Parts: sequence; structure tokens; C-alpha cells
Amino acid sequence: MSRRMSGRLAAALAMAVLVSGAAVAQTQSTAPSTHGSTKLAFPATLGGATFERSINYAAPPANNPGQGIAYYYSTPKRLAISAQVFDLGRRIQAGSENPSVISQFNTEVASAEQQFKFAGYTNFEKPSVPSVCTYGGVSFRCITYSGVTQANTRIFSKLLLTGFRDSFVKIRVDWSQAHQQTSADAEAALQAFVPALMR
Repeated sequence: MSRRMSGRLAAALAMAVLVSGAAVAQTQSTAPSTHGSTKLAFPATLGGATFERSINYAAPPANNPGQGIAYYYSTPKRLAISAQVFDLGRRIQAGSENPSVISQFNTEVASAEQQFKFAGYTNFEKPSVPSVCTYGGVSFRCITYSGVTQANTRIFSKLLLTGFRDSFVKIRVDWSQAHQQTSADAEAALQAFVPALMR
């Protein structure tokens, strides 16, 4: 297998593995372009990123309304951005420092580490303490983690989570060394995408 094909395969596998912290069916489904309860809009282009697909977890085959809806975008530099709006069946307090967000954030990071291991990735790395990141006046609990694929390529994800209008809003950007993508590219993508979404 060529190095280029191997890189593409690793990137595709990374995106498939990193889609969600929940172990639910990963099939495409139709979702509204405006999320009902939060009124967040997910148009064809958002902050320079292009809409790719959505998954409505309330619909078959997942049938899990608490997992909400996930929207997937790609940037001109081929970074993948996902935004999931969900409530796990309860009202979520606003902000990044409330107990529900802290608990769910820890669950999301632990799930990501397990998904990396399940995919055969090694050398999972993350800071010992998450940060608080602010985009467009909205604060998120955030962390960047990474792992090495079987093709010996390091892939990265930056995860953001906050409480917003009674729901969790989880945003993640994924990038790979194989595509000559950097953390600066990811940060630029978030600086454009998140304020465009969270207004």
C-alpha cells in the first residue's frame, strides 16, 4: 500500500473512530438545519467550513434522543469539525464549569481514549488538566489529545464542551500530521467556526 493511500486510510479510520463519545450506530440521517431547542443553525457553510452530513440519534437505527444531533463539516484545509447538540434526557446548566459539564467532559475524554485503543492506536497523550477556552464570548471546557495510528502517523483532536440553552454543545476538530495539518490550522478553524455557530 502506498504511503499516500496509507495516510488516507489512517485519516478515514481516525474520523470514523472519533465521531462520537457514545457507542451508537454511525449511519447518516437527515437532521434539521436549525436545532429545535437551542436554535443553533447549521447551514451549508459555517465559518468557512462546508457541511458534509448529519446524524440524528433520535431517529432509527440509533433511537437515542438523549444523544441529540451531530453535524459534520470540513474545512478548506481538510480538517474535520463536528458539533453535537444533546442533553442526555435532562436540562443542562449553562457554562463550562457546572458539575454536569465537568462530568460529561470527563466521560467524553475517557471514551476517546478507549476508542483510540480499540482502533489499535498507541501513545495516547493528553494534558493532565483540561483548560477553559473562549470562542466568540462562549466558554468551553477543552482539551487536545492525540494518538499514533498503525501507519505511524499522529492524529489530534481538540474537544470543546459547554452547557448552552439547556443542552450540551460538544465541538471537536480533528487533524493529522499525514495531511501536513497543524494545531494552528485547527485553532484558526475553531476561531472561525465556533463564533459563527454560537451567536
